[in-house]
Amino acid sequence: MNLLKIPFNRPSLTGKETNYIFDAIKRDHASGDGFYTKQCHAFFEEHLSTKKALLTTSCTHALEMAAILLNIQPGDEVIVPSYTFTSTVNAFVLRGAKPIFCDVRPDTFNLDEKKVESLITSKTRVIVPVHYAGIACEMDELTNIAKKHRLFVVEDNAQGIFGRYKGRHLGSIGHFGTLSFHETKNINCGEGGALLINDPQLIERAEIIREKGTNRSQFFRGQVDKYGWVDLGSSFLPSDILAAYLWAQLEKAPAIQSRRKRIWETYNRELSDWAGSNGVQLPFVPKQVEQSYHMFYLVLPSLEDRTAFIAHMKSKGITCVFHYQALHASPMGNRLGGYRGQCPVSEMASDHLVRLPFFNSLGEEEQRRVISAVQRFEPKARWNNSNGFPIAA
Repeated sequence: MNLLKIPFNRPSLTGKETNYIFDAIKRDHASGDGFYTKQCHAFFEEHLSTKKALLTTSCTHALEMAAILLNIQPGDEVIVPSYTFTSTVNAFVLRGAKPIFCDVRPDTFNLDEKKVESLITSKTRVIVPVHYAGIACEMDELTNIAKKHRLFVVEDNAQGIFGRYKGRHLGSIGHFGTLSFHETKNINCGEGGALLINDPQLIERAEIIREKGTNRSQFFRGQVDKYGWVDLGSSFLPSDILAAYLWAQLEKAPAIQSRRKRIWETYNRELSDWAGSNGVQLPFVPKQVEQSYHMFYLVLPSLEDRTAFIAHMKSKGITCVFHYQALHASPMGNRLGGYRGQCPVSEMASDHLVRLPFFNSLGEEEQRRVISAVQRFEPKARWNNSNGFPIAA
């Protein structure tokens, strides 16, 4: 019997996306900042405890807006985890900043708060914690460091919507937070993002930058009698059609999160014994953290094991993928001063971590197939913890 293939990701609909898209068109305002955009803004401001939310065309653009708002200049330094997506760094490099690559923790793969302060110089302007897998960084320590050195904090919360740290929403703790609504995320509209602004003094300029450098938003509120070019900016706002799609997802957010929690907990429960017997690391969630249930990953004992695992799963009709390549060791990272060996935990994660299928509509039978296939795999290597984090012996 030929079983249907199980993809790594499958964009999932709630049922009202097309209805709201048609409604957005009928309202004669399909461009940005229409009815559905305003609905989304209000939702985030209420449910994520942020002063102001602005939809953007991507999380990448939200990060780029943050870099402009902070007046990042050539020569400024920005501390970023090496184990992250390129957008985290590109947003600041585009303004001429130099990324200072920091290693990540071996338990959560988040920015290692113990290593940040030693990287700060007179040129440092920003710390960018990335809440990997929707599991919070140690934000108290990072914000204390930032206050001590008068630095800004921009939370890259692409994976952590609805996650919390000590009861506080991720994205609401730093000066800015960013969200992603890419098709692989919990809440999606194909492509999209949001900038969360937690400093009220930055709201008005954020609106200007998002509207191509014009004070158009103030004009429509009757605050100015005409609008024009007043600052830097670009076309960062999405159409109301995308916002309509997103609103249908946000209406179902509790059900989506509940479903994802069940998927995550099933993986964790059913794979714990197998992982313990085979020296495989599963996700770690600190006690003070409420995660977003964004992904489920395995950290295998060696690169060879990961390669064999992906091939094994493919033979069963199941797609599994690795994640980031350590940015400091990449060709672009080398050009910006990075070098291999600089962030050893990031390099380990790049070579060892693999992600299992995880999406809102993953069925129980599909998940049972994935779990069964995983349990039939036996890694050949074993861990050597002498260096403080797992390395294949």
